[in-house]
Amino acid sequence: MNEVVKNTPVGSTLAGQTAARTIFNNFISKYGSFVVVQAENPDGDSLGAALALESVLMEKETSLYCPVQIPKHLRYLAGWDRVSDEYNFSAQAVIIVDTASEVLLSKLLETPEIKNHLVSHPVLVVDHHVTEADLTFDHELIQGDEVSTTRVLQKLLPEVTPDVAQMLLAGTMSDTLGLTTPAVGAEDYRAVADLIDAGANVADLEEARRELAKKTPRMLDYKADLIKRVEYHLDGKLATVHIGWEEIREYSDEYNPGVLILEELRMVEGVEVAVAVKTYPDGKLTGKIRALKPIAEELAGHFGGGGHAYAAGFRVYENYEQVLRELVGAADELLED
Repeated sequence: MNEVVKNTPVGSTLAGQTAARTIFNNFISKYGSFVVVQAENPDGDSLGAALALESVLMEKETSLYCPVQIPKHLRYLAGWDRVSDEYNFSAQAVIIVDTASEVLLSKLLETPEIKNHLVSHPVLVVDHHVTEADLTFDHELIQGDEVSTTRVLQKLLPEVTPDVAQMLLAGTMSDTLGLTTPAVGAEDYRAVADLIDAGANVADLEEARRELAKKTPRMLDYKADLIKRVEYHLDGKLATVHIGWEEIREYSDEYNPGVLILEELRMVEGVEVAVAVKTYPDGKLTGKIRALKPIAEELAGHFGGGGHAYAAGFRVYENYEQVLRELVGAADELLED
């Protein structure tokens, strides 16, 4: 664990994996009931971390919360249906996984009752993003420079059951695209081997993922339509696609349109950054960024978002044409640097 921070009103810094385990063990032993919170952009890592914590806390009363429905492409993880969009206000403590950013928790903080619960109850944040936390309520933060939040959790747990190992494996494989991203090192392969020794099964996980990833002929036709609408900028280095609300409403239950197209864009010759932008009726725009160079997090940060060096996202309330202009300008600068 490269860095462990305990955030209090005055702030203090502790270093080392032992300190992280102390913070974690003290927190989970102190309370009898928990609500485990994912941000409003759940992914395989946040879901894997939440489900792993549910198993770790099996002797406690534990509920899983996400302000949006778990996307269909993540439902290959057994237990996804236990994640609820109804917040458990009776929980004595809160554990937030995979984000320390208020932007990604805005749906919670915009709900007065939930914000009051966060402000008035103990909160532990477990995250692997190395960007500085901007949470304005008191919390303890365990933040490691790892490839996934599930890797951080793995370092916190002295031993894991097969169920926990499978969820930790799922989160790490999801955030690293199957251990293929540039941030992955030998230590991560050894960590996966440890999870397999503990009972995780890579083949079962991949079979479930591939089965769920199958697409209907209708979705394949829609994907073809998305491909025809791709726009290229900066001499083909930046590829963008705009997804409107009518498409989101029609297709999202079947497959996330952004996920459907982004990996295809990254495979286009010359493309170094791919961005899928969605627009919503309330004026909100969201962007998913995938990059071949380590600039995704900085590019998302231009719009107040964040994520990883190669995969990130943002949310704004601006005109699409203005966002596109800013996106092209920011990407140009970052690619030049």
